[in-house]
Amino acid sequence: MQYPVYFHYTNPAYRMPSSYDIKRVVSFMFEQEGYPLSRIDYILCSDDYLLQINQTHLNHNYYTDIITFDLSDSKGSGVVGEVYISCDRVRENAKIFTTSYLNELKRVILHGALHLCGYKDKTKTKQAEMREKEQFYLDI
Repeated sequence: MQYPVYFHYTNPAYRMPSSYDIKRVVSFMFEQEGYPLSRIDYILCSDDYLLQINQTHLNHNYYTDIITFDLSDSKGSGVVGEVYISCDRVRENAKIFTTSYLNELKRVILHGALHLCGYKDKTKTKQAEMREKEQFYLDI
């Protein structure tokens, strides 16, 4: 089955070992959350690449693991988004949270998709809600 979930890599070293399962879970998540998915593009990149995007588009001068852009033109046409993920940050966070790189990468992939479904993470309560959703979909 073809899912509207695509992965792009700024460096061949960032390739995911297998993306089919995560594509299935991301597509299922949008269905469960009640948001039709037209297309989501994940761009796996370096810290420096994502920092440049953060500075240029958000006027933030710091490293982050993920930046999500909602490119949907209207609510009825389905979600379209671009999610930029720093593999450097993911690798570092995996060490901090004592998990595997692949597990942390999947969590961040779902995190970006949840943002496109309207979830926020600016408060402790919202962060907890988002973490709970991430774990729910990781466990599928």
